[in-house]
Amino acid sequence: MFSDVFPERCPPVLQIIKDSQQQHGLRHGDYQRYRYLLLVVMEAERAWSYAMQLKQEANTEPRKRFHLMARLRKAAKHGEQLERLCESPRVDAKTKLEAQAYTAYLTGMVQFELQEWKAAMEAFNKCKTIYEKLASAFTEEQAVLYHQRVEEISPNIRYCAYNIGDQNAINDLMQMRLSAGGGGGMMAEKLEALITQTRAKQAATMSEVEWRGRTVPVKIDKARIFLLGLADNEAAIVQAANEETKERLYETLLADCRDTIQAVREELRTDVKQRAGDSAESGKVSNLQYLHSYLTYIKLWTVVRRNESMAHALQAKLKEPQTDENKRGPRPQDLIRLYDIILQSLAELSTLQGLEEDHTFQKEVALKTLIYKAYRCFFIAQSYVLVKKWSEALVLYERVLKYAREVQSKAKNLNNSLKDLPDVQELIAEVNAEKYSLQAAAILDKEDVAEAPVQQQVKDTTPLSERLDTFRLDPSLLGKQPNLVQFPPDFQPIPCKPLFFDLALNHVAFPPLDDKVEQKGKGGLTGYIKGIFGFGS
Repeated sequence: MFSDVFPERCPPVLQIIKDSQQQHGLRHGDYQRYRYLLLVVMEAERAWSYAMQLKQEANTEPRKRFHLMARLRKAAKHGEQLERLCESPRVDAKTKLEAQAYTAYLTGMVQFELQEWKAAMEAFNKCKTIYEKLASAFTEEQAVLYHQRVEEISPNIRYCAYNIGDQNAINDLMQMRLSAGGGGGMMAEKLEALITQTRAKQAATMSEVEWRGRTVPVKIDKARIFLLGLADNEAAIVQAANEETKERLYETLLADCRDTIQAVREELRTDVKQRAGDSAESGKVSNLQYLHSYLTYIKLWTVVRRNESMAHALQAKLKEPQTDENKRGPRPQDLIRLYDIILQSLAELSTLQGLEEDHTFQKEVALKTLIYKAYRCFFIAQSYVLVKKWSEALVLYERVLKYAREVQSKAKNLNNSLKDLPDVQELIAEVNAEKYSLQAAAILDKEDVAEAPVQQQVKDTTPLSERLDTFRLDPSLLGKQPNLVQFPPDFQPIPCKPLFFDLALNHVAFPPLDDKVEQKGKGGLTGYIKGIFGFGS
């Protein structure tokens, strides 16, 4: 009951109120604009979004479909109210048309869920016509949203046409589904069910498949449906508009292939148990096992093509100049990983049951292995060039040429198998050019080392302040800790406080003091007594 009122994540109410008021009229005091149209639009979107939630849940809980229809009808009523309000002369023509298109879209959604195909198609066509006219009346940037809505409802229109009786519409629907790369959306589940149903009807007439000269009966419905759609999937991959769409298509094809292989493997277990007691056919590969090998071949070769496509895109990016230094660009190591996966898939191809004695197949796989080994070796050499390991890179380039010449010598009788593989002649030309560039870079690098002063070859810790007269490229000066001065400075001797000497003392003649000095040997005791009492003075 409360799930319609309270969502799982409660929004900041005041923030929403203020943002809505500022964006929808109240910045300029236009209360009427804020009061009418925005409220009705939000009510319609609220009912529609809840209906889409119920649509997802109705896949596992069918009873919620009744609630779904109620919410869609309520959204359509709010749309009609919006269209009536926009009939006011205060509303401009653009808004009136948008309200009419929005109401037609919601009405078409209701009729579509009710399987009223004719009424739904009319509503969707009205919506499409209005949006196309609006797109043509504005600039390219403003028309993007209208074109997006037209693309969203186009599958609905074709689906309605198919259900009315237009058998050609199924081809358009399949093309729309494949060009979208198996993406989601409201029509995704219906399109998948419709395409599966159509292929199931076609599969009823399919009884066998031929591969490498052997015809194998196909009794498993899932395998029939997959093999019928294989050509369409491969055509869609070739016609993909960009690498992202192509990657999605590859993933969809691989997922379907894995599911089909699993279904065949389950049947194969039962078949092996039944054949265990039959000694006459114990050494022969059964039809079911051969079908399993064929499907495995499709899976492995699809992996090879997908990784080759990714490698081709990375090679193009490697040749582009790097504009943003902070953003990590592609490196040769990324390509090495892709070619490792390719070589692993080719190794598994050579071990498929039923093809051990097929010498032509084994030669084709061996030839493809040589080609991809050459490309893997080439990008290993490129990674060595980046770190200036010239000798290692030159040896690897020679090995690339060896692989390429071996491919040319073995491909004389297998030209048909090279049509979907990279061109080795182009690789040879690129390797020769890289070899000359590498030799020139190695010579220049050696000359730089030979001509460099001795003090530049040895790590010098002398600060800049002490070698201002010597030029030397020192990248550390641009770092966070440049060696500008020695810190802390060394102790240096300084003069202490000077002493003052009396230089005139050596030239002064002192008076004689003989009369002051007592004469030795005079008087003895008598003289001593005289001296005491002063008689001798």
